[in-house]
Amino acid sequence: MKKFAVIFGLMLLFVMVGADSWAQCAMCRGSVESSMGNGRNNVGVGLNTGIMFLFVMPYLLVGVIGYLWYRNSKQNQREREFISSRVNQAFHN
Repeated sequence: MKKFAVIFGLMLLFVMVGADSWAQCAMCRGSVESSMGNGRNNVGVGLNTGIMFLFVMPYLLVGVIGYLWYRNSKQNQREREFISSRVNQAFHN
């Protein structure tokens, strides 16, 4: 029951935060449209760069955490194998 409450709470949080992010898209679009009407294109380029930065960062973060988890699990596995071999060696001598 506790897991269900945590998952439900996270889903509710994502839905509530999602409404604010959709509103931001309309604001960004309006900003780009007004700057394009004035003949400037630098706002659009900066906005696209910002979108790509925000797009890449979560994947990069997940990749780094995954790599650290993998490296840590391999190190723990080597330690377990070393301890197991020492225990087997102690019992067979």
